[in-house]
Parts: sequence; structure tokens; C-alpha cells
Amino acid sequence: MNLLTKCAVSAALLTMASAFLPNLTAQNANTPRPQGARPQVTVGSQGPMPVHAKFTEQQIENGGTLFLQNCAFCHGKDASGGESGPDLTRSKVVSGDKEGEGIGQVVRNGRLDKGMPRFNLGDSEILSLVAFIHSQQDKAMSQTGNRKGVEESDLHTGNAEAGKKYFETTGGCVKCHSATGDLAKVASRYSGLQLLEQMLYPRQAKATISVKTASGQTYDGPLEYQDEFHIGMKDSFGVYHSWPVSAVTFKVNNPAEQHVEIMSRYTDKDMHDVLAYIQTLK
Repeated sequence: MNLLTKCAVSAALLTMASAFLPNLTAQNANTPRPQGARPQVTVGSQGPMPVHAKFTEQQIENGGTLFLQNCAFCHGKDASGGESGPDLTRSKVVSGDKEGEGIGQVVRNGRLDKGMPRFNLGDSEILSLVAFIHSQQDKAMSQTGNRKGVEESDLHTGNAEAGKKYFETTGGCVKCHSATGDLAKVASRYSGLQLLEQMLYPRQAKATISVKTASGQTYDGPLEYQDEFHIGMKDSFGVYHSWPVSAVTFKVNNPAEQHVEIMSRYTDKDMHDVLAYIQTLK
């Protein structure tokens, strides 16, 4: 799987987690404090709110669109971090930026040593990005509480019976999984957000490959290597084999890719319900 797909999955996971937590309140939201006083602890960067230029709602909205198109797959749709990009709401560059002088430089020049490319954007587009990123940092730092994590109870929102039905029929999950087989007691091995992540994108699921050579020999086993020109796998004895892709016919089965594909068909209700069903497999 390429980096863009992984980042897209990461973004999807963030979207999913936010969908599960529409009414989440911070742990210390009810702690009394003097009227008008700033909260002692914030979700974003610690300390006083950064000072930056004032931006219009239109600039922030335009910046949000640009951010989704260019940045969200690494930094998350709300700028709070993705699989390959840091949390910008905690960034010292963002905190020290006033009118785009810091953020703009990073956008224009990239950070090639850290995998961030240069972006060829106009001054007004960059200013809109700056407006959106500052708005997201302000939003994160204005929240009280000191956690961004997810309690297991926060995820108990779906209907387990509806999830079981989807799992066995519409979702087609039983083609690869069994509640009494590979998923037996899965909710005892994982819980909370970990279980949700395993449901949406099982990172450790090993891709397998079936290979047939020109002479008719067949090999089946875990996929160990694949690029444009070669494939490699281990047989049942642990012996490594490799071939030029032009010399064999082969089929790769990647369970994680299938989980990515089904995400385009999930509704929010489906995801809530399937998770509720999986939470019962203890």
C-alpha cells in the first residue's frame, strides 16, 4: 500500500473517531474557576493563547478547503495530526506565526528531509491556509481538559443486532471472518479505539500471494516483497522465493486493502452497529 493510501486511511480513522464523539465533554469541564480566567490545562499547546492576525470567516473557510485538498491526508482533516504528519495545533511554528511568515515559508519550501513536499500556491491561497491552521489551533487550545483520547464507553453507541446482520449479509464480512474463528474473543484482545482501528484497518494483517510459474509449479504463502519488477514470498517451510513479475502469474490477497475498500460503502450507522457487534465478541 502506498503512502497516500495509508494517509487517507489515517484521515478516515480520524473522521470516524470524531463521528463517534459528537457530544464528548472534557474531564475537567465542571471544575470551578474564577469567571473570565483562562483554563489551567488545554488540549492543544500549553500556555497562553498565541497572538496572530485576525482573519475573516471567508479566509478560514477557503483555507479549510485548501487544507483538505493538500494537507489533510498527512496532518488530519482538523490539523491535529495524521499518520505521517505532526499535530499542527501543537506546532511551535504555528504558535510563533503572526501573519503567515512562518507557516508560509514551510508551505513554499517544504521540509524535504521530513517527507513534506513544496506546494506551489499563490499568496492569497497560503494566507487562507494560515487562517485555517490558526483557527484550528485556537479551537484546540480553547477546549478545557487534558485528554484527546477516547474512553471505551464513548464508543458504545451502535446496535449490536443490526451490526451482526450487516456483518453476515450486506457487509460480506463472513467471506473472510468468523465470530467463532479468527474473531473469537477479539474484544478481549482489543478494546476502545484500538478495537475500532482493528475493525477499520488491521495493520498487522499479513498479505498472502499465490504464484504459478511457467512450468506449472504453484506456491502459496506470505507476501514478503513486491515492487514493479519482482515479487517475493516464503513457502510453508519458511524458504524464501522470488521471481520477476513477467515470469509468473500471481494473485495477491491483502486483507487491509479490502478493509479500505469497504469504507467507501459504510454509512455512519453501519460503522457504529458493526463495532457494537464486535464489542460483544469476548
